[in-house]
Amino acid sequence: MTSNNITATLRRPAPAAEDTARPATKSRGESPPGVRGVRRGSGARDPGVVPAARAARELGLAPMEFETAMRLGHIRSETASDGRGRAVSRAEIARLRAVPDFPEGLRARVALVGAAEGAALLDVSPGRFARLARLGLFSPVRFRLNRYRTVVWLYLAEELREFAALGANRPLLAGRFPEAMRTRVGSGMDLRARNWRGRHAGMLLRDAHGPWERAAVSAALLPPAALSEAVRDPYERALLLRLRPPNPWRYEPGSAAAGVVTGLMTAADEDEVEWLRTSLRLSLAEARQLRPAPRPAPGRASPRGAADSSVPRARRLLRAGLLRRIAVPWRREGARGKQPGPDRATVAGAPRGAECGCGTAGSQDTGRKSPSCTTDTSMRPCRS
Repeated sequence: MTSNNITATLRRPAPAAEDTARPATKSRGESPPGVRGVRRGSGARDPGVVPAARAARELGLAPMEFETAMRLGHIRSETASDGRGRAVSRAEIARLRAVPDFPEGLRARVALVGAAEGAALLDVSPGRFARLARLGLFSPVRFRLNRYRTVVWLYLAEELREFAALGANRPLLAGRFPEAMRTRVGSGMDLRARNWRGRHAGMLLRDAHGPWERAAVSAALLPPAALSEAVRDPYERALLLRLRPPNPWRYEPGSAAAGVVTGLMTAADEDEVEWLRTSLRLSLAEARQLRPAPRPAPGRASPRGAADSSVPRARRLLRAGLLRRIAVPWRREGARGKQPGPDRATVAGAPRGAECGCGTAGSQDTGRKSPSCTTDTSMRPCRS
């Protein structure tokens, strides 16, 4: 480049400076104009209500003690604002703290003991305590499974002290049992699970908000066959299954522990099943008058859990996609333009390879090996 060109370039006026400043980007979590200070996803929470875990810490109770106190009605709770779990009001916490013997008195009312501790409270042997419990003279409040999946029943220490203090029960704590009691014990009577189900149902009914929720409590304790017989309408059964109380014992579905818990939560005796049926019918009669079970609009498909009895079972399975995978795989091949394979029953008597053209007379005349049954190319020989 010559000196004249360099001089001309230097004398050329510089282009107008463009505003290259980029607009300020909002940092993550910054609110749009006009709504500054509001966090995304934060819902309005009632300041007068605290979650159950926080209420337990403020009351100085262990999680099991707090849950037992709620289930026994010593602590009044309500459904949380998000619909999951329980919550306690500030007024209820203040009421409990105002009790003179708080928190020792509340802990004593919800203290749980096993069979060994219960026998010590009654001053009897563990075997005698087990026989008294099987006869239903006192009911368990909770249960747990040990590492051998054996049911460990837990009792209220306060109820055991009251049982021992009654004068009418003193002959049962010492000496021989009456003949009728010995006969029932010898026949294998065990009312612990049944008495626990009755107490558990009473706790759930106390927290139910309407007739459908009360009906769901009875339906949750019935065997599946008895429930289908008592509630013929599939839409009502679907609603009851949706409203059934959550299972507080969470085990892996299909495991041995889950099977033990399911057996404990299902009525077994005929008179217990009949009592639950009667309770379910009364609750359903009240619920139907208040609000019928929701049904789909005409022309729409039935909801999950409410199968239409007028539709054949094979068609319902086909809709669910089961038969497409296990029964009629050739339909998918036909949809892609493939022809279904030959029926093996029609070529049962034919020689090996006849159904696919292997080893035919034409292939023997040419002296060439016929193509394989498992491939479309003639590069591979037929299987011998």
